[in-house]
Amino acid sequence: MERTLSSIVADSDPGIEVVVIDSSPDDGSMAAIRRFTDRVNFRFVDPDGIDGCSPKTNLGVRHASARHITWLCQDDLWLPGRTAAVRGWIMGRPDAALHLAPTAIIDKDDKVRGIWNCPLADGEEPVERSALLEKLLVQNFVAVASPVIRRDAWLACGGLDLDLWYTGDWDLWIKLALHGEVLYHDTVTAAFRIHGSSATTTGSREASNFKAQHHIVVERHIAAIPASRRAQVRRLANASIDVNSALADAANGRLRALGEALMSVLRLGPVGAGRYIHRSRIIERVLPRLRAKSAGVL
Repeated sequence: MERTLSSIVADSDPGIEVVVIDSSPDDGSMAAIRRFTDRVNFRFVDPDGIDGCSPKTNLGVRHASARHITWLCQDDLWLPGRTAAVRGWIMGRPDAALHLAPTAIIDKDDKVRGIWNCPLADGEEPVERSALLEKLLVQNFVAVASPVIRRDAWLACGGLDLDLWYTGDWDLWIKLALHGEVLYHDTVTAAFRIHGSSATTTGSREASNFKAQHHIVVERHIAAIPASRRAQVRRLANASIDVNSALADAANGRLRALGEALMSVLRLGPVGAGRYIHRSRIIERVLPRLRAKSAGVL
């Protein structure tokens, strides 16, 4: 947490408010926070019995005072220049529901192991909605550290679905894309940390519905795709779900599903497989983890 708060302080801006909802059983988190009270504008919110990342995030957004919010997990980082970049995004398109951007992938020592891009074109105009939804339904290519969200759009969409313990953020990006304009900025301003205790690793080990979580999102939003394109997008999405589930199994020592996932991709044919690789950013997501693991820092 201290490295996360330090990254905010390094990019100091008087307009930044950090909402704190502490439900820890001890004083460890608050002790770290107190070391920054003279440099960070904190808003402390009583959890009132609420626990868990998603419900606390929704609560934090409800209590935030700014028109735009961003979501930074306790082990992720802002990179130098983020505040100025975000101010520019908002000034250029203040009514956009969602601003997206690529994210650096770092290991436990803060070393950059790769860049996680979105399969979108940088530009001053909103991303075409239909094209965005077709790509986003295949794979959640958004790391939570980078997006900037209009607060009232988050609230209007209902925020994070608390029944989706793993795919709640994916569902949220789609809801926001359906709600209003989305801009993509090809500038890396935040870092997502990979580690062995991530939700992919621990959640897939403990919950039998990991795969079902993905199918819920696809089935919930597939009707937003034109009927003529729906079957193709569903095939790509199903293959992507097979790969995601197989990778989660492999992270927990269960390797048998990898072959089945590979066959799911091959059955798409050369064109379909190419679309899957482009939209899923599978190489950009996997290579940094392999680099970190080979270096012994994952």
